[in-house]
Amino acid sequence: MGTRERKQREFEARETLFMDTARRLIREEGLLTLQMARLARECDYATGTLYQHFSSKEDLLVALATRRIEEHSDEFCRAAAWQASTRERMFALTVVDHDFGQRHPGYMRLLQYVFTEVVWASASPGRRTALQKALEQPAGAVRAIVEQALADGDLKSHGFNPQALMLGPWGLCAGIQSMQQTRGMLDHLGIDAADELLHFHSQALLNGLGWQPLIDLNDRATLSAWVERVRREALA
Repeated sequence: MGTRERKQREFEARETLFMDTARRLIREEGLLTLQMARLARECDYATGTLYQHFSSKEDLLVALATRRIEEHSDEFCRAAAWQASTRERMFALTVVDHDFGQRHPGYMRLLQYVFTEVVWASASPGRRTALQKALEQPAGAVRAIVEQALADGDLKSHGFNPQALMLGPWGLCAGIQSMQQTRGMLDHLGIDAADELLHFHSQALLNGLGWQPLIDLNDRATLSAWVERVRREALA
């Protein structure tokens, strides 16, 4: 191995150490308490070495979010490729995305934080580009379902392209999960069973788009069966 290759491997190993340790500190102590100097000490490196990898704390947080998106993308894309109707597959993405967020609540809080203007704008262009690149695969999987639904006659375009049509289900899922992460918000409003409500509103949105086959929203047993089928089959 040449000197350049060895140094690159050392750089990558060091960056992985920084990110793994940052994830642990966030899990143990919270997102907002993370400090770059403390992280460097935990890894037995000088703070200046940490800044060779990440230009700021915001840069580090965007890098952490990118890694989580890449991890989630594999599961998400498997669900998108499930052998089922286009409507079932679109709904499956809501279930899989929400279930991942419930297993990894820190992931959803991190996404909320990094997409605020103050954090996003403070991260380096390279880190922002990497995160956007990581989103391309799951976004492409959603778009492919919409395109197939249009081609098969399951869905009408309503004058929009597939990218625009996929925004509704995506935004609904992200929005409700964001509210769930804000401790006490839904409870204060007297809203419980947010998981069930997410599934209900997702199906209501698909009905509103005319996505076939339409389902009876009052038939909660069938809706629950859809959810369980996704969990049983989509990631098998």
